[in-house]
Amino acid sequence: MTERTEETVAPDLLYSEAEDDLRAAVRALLGDRSDAPTVIARVESDTPYDPQLWKALGAGIGVAGLLVPEKLGGQGASHREAAVVLEELGRSVTPAPYLTSAVVATETLLALGTEDGPVAELLGDMAAARKVAVLAVPFSAAPETVAATVTGTLDGTVSVVADAATADVLLVPTGDGLYAIEADAPGVAVEPLVPLDLTRPLATVTLDAATGTRLADAEAARSAVRRGLLAGAGLLASEQLGLAEWCLTETVRYTRERHQFNRPVGSFQALKHRMAQLWLEVVSARAAARNAADALATGSPDTPLAVAVAQAYCSKVAVHAAEECIQLHGGIGMTWEHPAHLYLKRAKADASAYGSAGRHREAIAELMELPAP
Repeated sequence: MTERTEETVAPDLLYSEAEDDLRAAVRALLGDRSDAPTVIARVESDTPYDPQLWKALGAGIGVAGLLVPEKLGGQGASHREAAVVLEELGRSVTPAPYLTSAVVATETLLALGTEDGPVAELLGDMAAARKVAVLAVPFSAAPETVAATVTGTLDGTVSVVADAATADVLLVPTGDGLYAIEADAPGVAVEPLVPLDLTRPLATVTLDAATGTRLADAEAARSAVRRGLLAGAGLLASEQLGLAEWCLTETVRYTRERHQFNRPVGSFQALKHRMAQLWLEVVSARAAARNAADALATGSPDTPLAVAVAQAYCSKVAVHAAEECIQLHGGIGMTWEHPAHLYLKRAKADASAYGSAGRHREAIAELMELPAP
């Protein structure tokens, strides 16, 4: 019997005890501070983010620094733990800059090295939830397709940047490197946009001879940005999984309680089949999302493939689950007071984030050397 190599070891898709404990802590906090009426009220007020909730989540529980090494003040955890947090944030559609700051921006900075200097200092501030950093690229940017739109003199415009309006620091890739720019610095303008998903604000960032700290040269910047976006795309699948799980659970609960012709509507065979099909999709989405998180955590050489598979599948499952949730709730599902519309809008917005499902299918074909139809 030959010894199994690292490449042949099957990924561990099960949740560890530590991950279950983390889930319980995050779910308890969000259940108390970010329930559906609270989220709806905040998006109606045009200020979806709750700074106190982010402080409790990021610093109190410590999720902001999960990916940051302990020597820099972080938790030294892995992408598996970060994926659990994103599942819960997706389950509650909580407005929080976790994906953009604690995952994408953090991974981008980690790719530059964490010795003493501005990178290490910024990572420490982010891990303690003292600062929110956002990578200034379009939210739709796929990991392998990013191109700098800002010149080396820090002039230019980047549209549709997620969470830019709440960022303290903008990480701006340019033609000659990566710069860290304070969001309130002279020459920086952040203009909010009206997004489909009101729980994740978008903005246009305009730089006019702004000043910032150069963190890396052009080659290192390109590699770091790809790493950050790859992690973002892979862990976005976990957010989509949490969203789909809530939609399925809520739909099953409602159809058990809602009666028609003196019977629960969930007992009708046609609806049973639809919910059973959705359950199968959610279970498969969980496997794909967990595989991507495990590949990122272990540094697997198959990480790009695992991420592409997860995004190609999970984005469509999330949209389908949200659509079924609204339809099977009947009239109440179409109202503003019911949170179902928040889940549909988040699912639709996530479907185009960090590369569409179609773009990720193209990536799968390229990685597997499959001929185009």
